[in-house]
Amino acid sequence: MSQNIGGESSSTNEGGVGSSREQDRLLPIANVGRIMKNILPPNAKISKEAKETMQECVSEFIGFVTGEASDKCRKERRKTVNGDDVCWALRTLGFDDYNGALKRYLHRYRESEGEKVNQERVSDEQQAGGSQPRNYLD
Repeated sequence: MSQNIGGESSSTNEGGVGSSREQDRLLPIANVGRIMKNILPPNAKISKEAKETMQECVSEFIGFVTGEASDKCRKERRKTVNGDDVCWALRTLGFDDYNGALKRYLHRYRESEGEKVNQERVSDEQQAGGSQPRNYLD
């Protein structure tokens, strides 16, 4: 069986383009197309070839950055890659222009997660009666 440059099988039923294994490593094409469409003027059209090319590129980019972040975690004997690791990988790989935007997003995300935790805590307290159990022995 012939192999292509990326080492993927050229047979469709054994990991080639169109197989479930190939689709598992790619972002959904509908999502890629939607992101592309949001950037373009309303009347612009995007060819299937353009969507598929972008799908390959962004999937490869994500794998590249994640691999670098994963290597860092492995060296530090950690199993979980976090947002700071991804930011570090972007800087290390020379994608400084993206790092600032990702840092801002990460900060906003963490703030919103903190607000969710606080809201859940308040909700739990309200459901429990809003106060600590009374000690009737005092």
